Amino acid sequence: MPRHARPTVVLVHGAFADASSFARVIPELTAAGLDVLAPAVPNRGLVDDAAYIASVIRAVEGPVILVGHSYGGAVITLAGAEDNVRALVYLAGYALEEGESLGELQGGFPDSGLGEALVYTPFPVPGSDEPGTDVSVAVDRFPALFAADVAPDLAAVLAVSQRPLAARAFAEPAPVAAWRTKPSWGLVASADRTINPDVERYGYERAGMTTVEVDSSHLVMLSQPKAVAELILEAARSTGH
Repeated sequence: MPRHARPTVVLVHGAFADASSFARVIPELTAAGLDVLAPAVPNRGLVDDAAYIASVIRAVEGPVILVGHSYGGAVITLAGAEDNVRALVYLAGYALEEGESLGELQGGFPDSGLGEALVYTPFPVPGSDEPGTDVSVAVDRFPALFAADVAPDLAAVLAVSQRPLAARAFAEPAPVAAWRTKPSWGLVASADRTINPDVERYGYERAGMTTVEVDSSHLVMLSQPKAVAELILEAARSTGH
């Protein structure tokens, strides 16, 4: 298959993580003959983050299978509107409706336990006298909440190498919902303690997604990489690739 005809899988990480969270999934995808990109998400704000990921997508020659984990699901809900995106795959993610914010979607369900473990830290905003606020997870709470079924030594590393999310991302409404026009798949992490699994189920059902459930912590890509890869491959096959 010519390179431009092969789909490229663009993997979008979430809050409190980085692209290395896909380290066990990427070899599964490349072994299946797919090209892969796993960009760093700025985690500065929903609209800005989506604009950055959209620029990555536009630079890809050929079709894209767009995958978002956690907050990355909200990002792909916007960035997935790009013309060459053929399918969306949500991994323990937020599937926002047009005009809806993360806070609004999550606020309709019981808290997962994450809220009381969050840490708020000011950061400088260029050109402004007002600081922004970074949100991260308390290091000692991270393994149990985020990565309960990941090897403890790895979970400890992940806890101290978090990529925080700017607080403003929680309140920004989604200007578009790409799942309305693109075929979509969703994975529910049924043992998730970061996002209430019912938040995932609700968003996926509302969007009419093809959905699977995996007994996993929030970091399903590290704990169940084969299940994640198979869902992405299913999306690629279903779009003719």
